[in-house]
Amino acid sequence: MVDQLPSIFDQYKSYINFYLKSGLDQKADSELSSSKRNLYNILSYGMGWTDQSGSPVNIPAGKLLRPTLCLFATEASGGKRDRAIKTAVALEYIHNFSLFHDDIQDQDEIRHHRPTVWFVWGKPKAITAGNVLRSIADVTLSDLHNSNIEDTDAVKISTAMTTGYLEMIEGQFMDLSYESRHDITVQEYLDMISHKTGALIRCSMELGAHIGSGNTEVIRSFRESGRALGYLFQITDDVLGIWGDKEKTGKPVGQDIARKKNSLPVVHALSNADKKQSSVLKNIYCKQKLDDNDVDSVLKIMDSLGTKIYIKSLVDAYSESALQSFSLAKVDSKFEASFEELVQFLSTRNH
Repeated sequence: MVDQLPSIFDQYKSYINFYLKSGLDQKADSELSSSKRNLYNILSYGMGWTDQSGSPVNIPAGKLLRPTLCLFATEASGGKRDRAIKTAVALEYIHNFSLFHDDIQDQDEIRHHRPTVWFVWGKPKAITAGNVLRSIADVTLSDLHNSNIEDTDAVKISTAMTTGYLEMIEGQFMDLSYESRHDITVQEYLDMISHKTGALIRCSMELGAHIGSGNTEVIRSFRESGRALGYLFQITDDVLGIWGDKEKTGKPVGQDIARKKNSLPVVHALSNADKKQSSVLKNIYCKQKLDDNDVDSVLKIMDSLGTKIYIKSLVDAYSESALQSFSLAKVDSKFEASFEELVQFLSTRNH
């Protein structure tokens, strides 16, 4: 398993964080009322920059995958990152807006080793704070012309991103619709994650290439590569939700089973179980609350069905697809090497 993040994350991290914080600092100035300042303290906490009282902290936070991919795609396709930074930070605001809401819908109390926004401030404030982040993303996109983006391109970027996060929200609704169902097929699940997780990741690569190149074939190659990365990211996330190391993920081993979440390993097991195994699984998942013995029983059935082996085959397939699509863009070898390092990390990550 890989511990260290690929080099492209370090390459863009401070640059992205500077503009992310600037976008919120402009809103949270001293002229705001105490209630509005409290709102922006919640946002800063949710972004991982402060503690509950608003004091700065230095803790492990999100990877900034989506803005990193956007800036990387821009430079790899021949552009300058300065032209893409507003698009990149808008993607991260939208991603975090979705996390604020997802944590409520999934009843997750911990993210990045500390309490989630809704768990600290309550659901109504967390919903509102998430909506504010989405609005800040929209405002950020409205200022694209200050990044030397032509008006026609700015409209295309804004439309593509709005369509992307609409698709993301649709995917979240699909995911919620699948709760308590035992008849979801693997293909239905893969279609759902291509929306919920894949949409913004695909957009990150596609928009970066649009800003960097504008060449239709290059954009297509980056878009298809991003599509494969979306599958890859969520599938490995599902693996971590069941077999991940608590010290790395901040979540208990088998948590997705205990929460009765229909992640890919569970969907595969339910779809491939024999009559006896299916009966055991359905009896377990009909319980109001699962205990450690239930989790162990599910893990044993998954083991007998080769669930982990099957998922590894999908990881390998999507890794190869991402690399092949990326190679069609014919970028400089240094960018190809960086992308290979990223794909290797995403396919073997432990956090």
